Formats: sequence, structure tokens, C-alpha cells
Amino acid sequence: MSEERSLNFLEEIIENHLAEGKYEYIHTRFPPEPNGYLHIGHASSIHLNFGLAKKYKGKCNLRFDDTNPTTEETEYVESIKNDIRWLGYNWDNEFYASDYFETLYGFAVKLIEKGLAYVDDSSSEEIAAMKGNLNEPGKNSPYRERSVEENLKLFEAMRAGKYTDGEKVLRAKIDMAHPNLLLRDPIIYRIKHAHHHRTGNAWCIYPMYDFAHGQSDSIENITHSICTLEFIHHRPLYDWFIEQLEIFPSHQYEFARRNLSYTVMSKRKLLQLVNEKHVTAWDDPRMPTVSGMRRRGYTAAAIRNFCDTIGIAKRENVVDLSLLEFCVREDLNKIATRAMAVLDPVKLIITNYPEGQTEELEIDNNPEDENAGKRSVLFCREVWIEREDFMENPPKKFFRLGVGLMVRLKGAYIVKCEDFKKDENGNITEIHCTYIPESRSGNDTSGVHVKGTIHWVSVPHAKTAEVRMYDRLFRVENPSSEEGDFKDYINPESLKVLPNVFIEPVLANAKVSEHFQFLRKGYFCVDTESSSDKLVFNRTVTLKDAWAKEQKKGG
Repeated sequence: MSEERSLNFLEEIIENHLAEGKYEYIHTRFPPEPNGYLHIGHASSIHLNFGLAKKYKGKCNLRFDDTNPTTEETEYVESIKNDIRWLGYNWDNEFYASDYFETLYGFAVKLIEKGLAYVDDSSSEEIAAMKGNLNEPGKNSPYRERSVEENLKLFEAMRAGKYTDGEKVLRAKIDMAHPNLLLRDPIIYRIKHAHHHRTGNAWCIYPMYDFAHGQSDSIENITHSICTLEFIHHRPLYDWFIEQLEIFPSHQYEFARRNLSYTVMSKRKLLQLVNEKHVTAWDDPRMPTVSGMRRRGYTAAAIRNFCDTIGIAKRENVVDLSLLEFCVREDLNKIATRAMAVLDPVKLIITNYPEGQTEELEIDNNPEDENAGKRSVLFCREVWIEREDFMENPPKKFFRLGVGLMVRLKGAYIVKCEDFKKDENGNITEIHCTYIPESRSGNDTSGVHVKGTIHWVSVPHAKTAEVRMYDRLFRVENPSSEEGDFKDYINPESLKVLPNVFIEPVLANAKVSEHFQFLRKGYFCVDTESSSDKLVFNRTVTLKDAWAKEQKKGG
């Protein structure tokens, strides 16, 4: 985190606490539920919790809130750990709420013994009906006044597996007329005869998230329990539990989540996209998941910079996806190796270049990095160029090829278009040019100046690859707020596959996750499905914000 910027409100709180001697050091935690993959919103929370601990020389735990065995999987646990490491963080301790099941059970028994919890036989529908609403107080359950002895016996029987799912619950006894509906005798334990990914079948009762969360923070002596704003109304409940149980007073602080335009960040909706095959998997490069962004070619440094740039606040807002893409471009511009790839090829023949001759040219690997060196590129009489770089009837300010027009072939020579050929359907099949031998890049004595430079790949030396052109998954800024199903707004152009793209030979040795800038085309990386038999490149992001430009133009 930058030392130059002003402190955010959490940093101000922490610095005051440390100055006052309230804590010797701060202790934060990142507490994901292992019921899905992490997304960019989680990345912001990771950056905040781990970043604060690092800045103030404190500690940060990774704790999995694994209290719902029916939705949790070891696959999700491992993916979360991989994502956090990839983002550049390491946790001081790895914990699970399931580590505390016995302790939490003991806490529940203590509440019963104090007359502050009771077993309720009401159905979920009956409990909901008794809860009341913001304008009406709730009604006491007919089981609310059970004796301590009876509640202890029933709770023990719940644990022993004597009842079916939903037959009984344990509720805290607080106040059925409380203005905060969350404090109207909330359920703190429910029966679930389900296999748990860590504890197996040892338990058939599980604590509710609201009961496990705050107490887990307390057990770990978390000083600053940082949550998103939707948990602000839960804080009085967490405080009530801590006070009644007389345990370490971990305190919760809330910040506003940042939503991202042109995507959804609800785990439920992301799971729908995966299950209904709108995307290939959680790590589909169109997904806002950390694994999807990594596969697409986003860098950890770019994501961290994005999180720093948007900062934290107390009011929710939508961050434009263009800002994230800007951070990605900014990082890739510094680190991506330049290379040439022709996505929509047409053959250019240099008619006055000696047949059979090949020469070696040198091109910068990255003009932004003086240590990146140069690479050799083979040049000959026939090269592939982009179809869009030629026009049969070019407009006045077209600085590429048309009959009579001249351009420089990147790192090579200036060529002049003399003629072209078409097939029976009117498609251009060949472009015929002449070259100026004295115009070789780096040793140009021709005195000829041209305004355009285009990329190319030598025909006999070209390799082929599949290129996946990824774009935004949704075609509207906020798909969740539109009428109808959010999936109705999926962008049909979010993926275009180009099966036979011509690439320069150096790319044939590219490794998975390597980053490249295909000259004039955008930033690309090698996909995880790539192999020695079939190279696959993903477009990470365009060179410029073409989407925003197009939207402006359309408007």
C-alpha cells in the first residue's frame, strides 16, 4: 500500500488503536465460505485484510467458514488457497470454523444454562411467521419458556442424531420485539444430516453463520474484524453473543463492497452460469473469478493496483470495468513480450524481392524494458498481413495499403502496393507490392517517409495457433438490475474462436501463462489448454478501450 496517499478510515482507526496502546499488534482475517471460487470482490477484501496486517506488522489468518456441509467442497478450499497465494499473500494461520465445532457447541450450552437459548420445535415457516416485520413486533414461540434442563436434554439429543432435519432448532432468547429483526430470537443451530468435507459424519447439527462467525473471530483474538457493509446489522448480534459468553471482544468494522460493471458477483449467479453451461467452468476467462482472470492473462500486480486505486469507502458504488482493464494494460505494457500474429490473414507478395532469399531481422522484445533484448525474425518474399490493412478503394487518410500506397513492414522494409488479386467471390487473395531495398529498418538510407507501419509474419516460417478473442460477458452495465433473467443479457460476442492464426516462430515455444503483446492487436497469454500439438492464446485485453469508444460512438 502506498505511503503517499491519505489514510482510509480503517487505517485511521488502527493507527489510533496502536497509538493508544489498545492492542500490541493488529490481527485481521480473511474468512471465505468454501462454497465457490473467489471473485474480484473477494480480491479487494484479501488485499485489504492482508495489506493492513502487512502495513502494521500484524497478523492475518485465513479461516474457512465451513458451517454448511451441503454447499462446501474441498475443491473450493484448494482453489481459494491457490488464488490467495497467486495474488501475492501468505496467511499466518490456517483455520476452519469446523476446528471450533466443539467450542461453539460449548458456547451454545452456556447460553442455554444462562437461560438465553432454547430448543424450538416450530417449522421454518412458523418461525418466519412469528418473526413479525419492521412495523410489527414478533410473537414468542410456544417453546420459548422451556426449562434449562429440558433445553439441555433436547440439545444433547439433537447432537446425538435423534431428530430429523428441520425437526428442531436452537434459538437465542433475546427480544421478539427488537427493532433489529436479526435479534428476534435468531436460530443458532440447525440439524443437517450431511457429510462435512472435514469432520465427515461426526456432527449432525451445525452452527448458523451468524453464530459461528463472531465467535470464531473471538476465539482467534481478531482485533479488527473487517466485513462488507451488508453485515452492519449483524454486528449488534455478534456483540450480544460476545457479551453474554464473556469472551474476547473482537470488534467488527464495515466497508462498502465495490461492484463491477458488465458482470455479476453473486456466487449463486456465478454458479448458475457454470451449471447451465453459459461458461465452461469457474475459471472461464470471461468470469470475474480470480482464477478466470488469471487464466485470461490478468496479472496479480494489476489486480492489486486496481484494489489500491478504488480504495475502500463506506458507501457502495459500481466501479467501471474499464478501470480494471486500464490497470491490466498498464502492467502488461511493462512486462509483455512483443510478437507478431496475423489474425485474419491475406498474402502479400513482394514481387521484386529475390525468390528463395531469407534474411534475419532484429526487433525489440519490449521497447518499455531496456533489458528485454531483441529477437530475430525471418523475412522473405511472401508474408501474411491483416486483411484490414488493405483497402481496394481507400479513403483519403488511410495510411495502410491500397494501390499506390506505401507502408513500412514492422522491423523490415517500406513496400508499395502495385496490384491485387481476387477470387470468384470478390475476396482479396493476394496483394502485390514492391519494396525499397535501401529502406531496411535501422539502416534506412532511402529518404522515403511513410505514415503507416503494419505487422506481418513470413509465410514459409509461420506457425499456427488458436486464438480466443474474449470480450465482456454481459452487454449491459448492470445485468442484475435489468428486467427479466440476468442471463438474458449475456453478450453473444463474448467469445470468438479463431482456429488458424499465423504467428511468428518464436511464439511456438511459449509457455502457459506467458504474456505477449501481439503488435497492434492487444495483449494475449497462453491458455491452460495449450499443448505442444496445439497452441492456444487468450486475448487478455485490447490495446485501447475499444468497448468504451464503441459505446460512445453508438450513443
